[in-house]
Amino acid sequence: MVQVTRTGLDALFDPGSVAVVGASANPGKWGYWLAAGALEGRDRRTVHLVNRRGGALHGVPFLPGLDGLPDPPEHVVVAVPPRQVRPLVVEGLAAGARCFTVITSGGTSADEERALASLVTGGGARLLGPNCMGVVDTTTALRLSWGDFPAGAVGLVSQSGNLALEIGRLLARAGQGFSRFVSLGNQRDIDAADALDALIGHGPTRIVAAYVEDFRDGRRLARTLTAAHAAGKPVLLLTVGRSEASGRAAASHTGALVSARATVEAVCRDAGALLLDTAGELVDTAICLLAAPARRSALRPPVEGGLGDAQGSRRGLRVGVVGDSGGQGALAADALVARGLEVPGLSARTAREVAAHLPTGAACGNPVDLAGAGEADLANYARIARALLSGGDADAVVLTGYFGDYATANPTQADAECEVARELTAAARESGRRLVVHTMARDSPALAVLRAHAVPVYERIEQAATALAGTARLHAAVVAAPPSSPPPASFTVPDGGYETVRELLASYGLTFPVAGFVTTADEAADAAHRTGYPLALKAMGLAHKTEAGGVALGIGDEGRLRAAFARMRATTGAARYAVEAMASPPYAVELIAGVRRDPAFGPVAMVGIGGVTAELLAVTAVALAPLTPGRARELLLSLRHARLLTGWRGSPPVHLDAAAAALCALARAGAEHPELSALEVNPLLVHPGGAIALDAHGVIR
Repeated sequence: MVQVTRTGLDALFDPGSVAVVGASANPGKWGYWLAAGALEGRDRRTVHLVNRRGGALHGVPFLPGLDGLPDPPEHVVVAVPPRQVRPLVVEGLAAGARCFTVITSGGTSADEERALASLVTGGGARLLGPNCMGVVDTTTALRLSWGDFPAGAVGLVSQSGNLALEIGRLLARAGQGFSRFVSLGNQRDIDAADALDALIGHGPTRIVAAYVEDFRDGRRLARTLTAAHAAGKPVLLLTVGRSEASGRAAASHTGALVSARATVEAVCRDAGALLLDTAGELVDTAICLLAAPARRSALRPPVEGGLGDAQGSRRGLRVGVVGDSGGQGALAADALVARGLEVPGLSARTAREVAAHLPTGAACGNPVDLAGAGEADLANYARIARALLSGGDADAVVLTGYFGDYATANPTQADAECEVARELTAAARESGRRLVVHTMARDSPALAVLRAHAVPVYERIEQAATALAGTARLHAAVVAAPPSSPPPASFTVPDGGYETVRELLASYGLTFPVAGFVTTADEAADAAHRTGYPLALKAMGLAHKTEAGGVALGIGDEGRLRAAFARMRATTGAARYAVEAMASPPYAVELIAGVRRDPAFGPVAMVGIGGVTAELLAVTAVALAPLTPGRARELLLSLRHARLLTGWRGSPPVHLDAAAAALCALARAGAEHPELSALEVNPLLVHPGGAIALDAHGVIR
């Protein structure tokens, strides 16, 4: 076979030749599975098996080294002890290799791994790993990994090998499998974004799935997720961090309220990807997505009005439910509604069509209870499902209960049940709407028919509801391109104290009350003449001033000021204080706004309900910084308590443009000052006349 040199990751997924170094005839060793898998693709490529000790597998002799191969190995798989990896890579580069998959783990430091990657890339090749499980492409007969990888339409990128095996088994049980699988390992060269980019442009891959722990360049990955959405490739992502325990709360509210998980959630939301919690949810959603209806609009909830609860709301996906048990139908409806979907009533026309197939007097609402009509005539399952699918009252239909299990109890019903299954699939296809089946059966002839025609089948109703809700969220996503990080400012901030941060933020356009900074009671009294009464006294250098007794508000005269100063000094021991004019505009709402610098994604902006209850309520909205005015408004209006901003029970709305401008200024300051790991304003007082910052704090990296 003639060697063809190519660019990109072609040599990873479809090499002209493969060499497995460390090949073995022992089924207990990795080298056996890598070699056996490579040999499965001999009809497509040249396969060399290398082991300096000799031997053979399936009649193919082991060669002593790469330097003696009859033709250059385009892709070299390395499964040798750590100390042999680097010399082998040098040998492979000299032999003309364009890609290395290094299975070997342990025995090398991070510096040694980086040096290995530099060696490979400096030689014009690519490196997958080290410490990876390999790569599989079922569309090119490439199987360079341990384990079972059934063929299908899901492309998976994973930092966990065992998780990939679990996902593969779950897909196989649902009649699906992988188009490609990439085990990232330690990502010293090929990383998650590289692998995902390759899946986006891969025609046989219809669903892109990923498990990522280390996001590396998070903004680059965000751009990749956005590109996948634009290409019509749904991305289903798993990561860790839901139970993150962080010590940042002592340094800033922002650190406590903007976790790594919240950042990934925001990135996925804006990129049109779906962040899920478990392998089961990923597979359930993938199966639902692979049953794509003819009309994508059938799963895109329409928008009524504008953005946010006060201006309008996005209507949930409408789901029709039909079951052969009143209890199962009711529980199905509850599960769907709990996940943000709608189970609306039926129109008079649809109700009449449904009633024609039910016993006299049976209720014709939604959910529809077959009330024995299924047992009387199995065809009624298809008739009623068709009525709901074509009636215009539902965007999707869930069939829940016993269907699929009749042949288990009575094998003579197998043919009839399979025929009804074919009618169900035809009804879904012709309507262009999605049909989802929840059944107590597991593997029966009728279910095989449904799966063969891409109708999702689930054993538990919560699986069906979660998958349908996730599918609807993906189709309804409004994608925003990730912002570019601005260059650092020409100066650095020396500390994170209020006086310094106030000056910084004022230079970006934030408004603060008039203030003076003092060290003695006499200086405080002099400053009060300039600010005027009533005023606020604040102790500097405290992260949580109120809890520490470092804030006194509404001080009306000099006597009260001196008394408050003495108490505060005794309580806090602070050396410096702010004397600040009181700001109490009517109809004001307290917000917290901040920027946290994420190790992977860079500056992340946050806004939420603020003041002393910020961490108690923990109601926040998050996006990558910097922000545009429009994006800042969207964040404000996405808050659970957004109605407080738009006018609640007779109160006038706050000045949203001023509030958005304050968020933009704060986000830009945080983005342009990488020396700050966190920057926040709490509270940011927004009111009908504008926005004013009452306190600010920064944390130096």
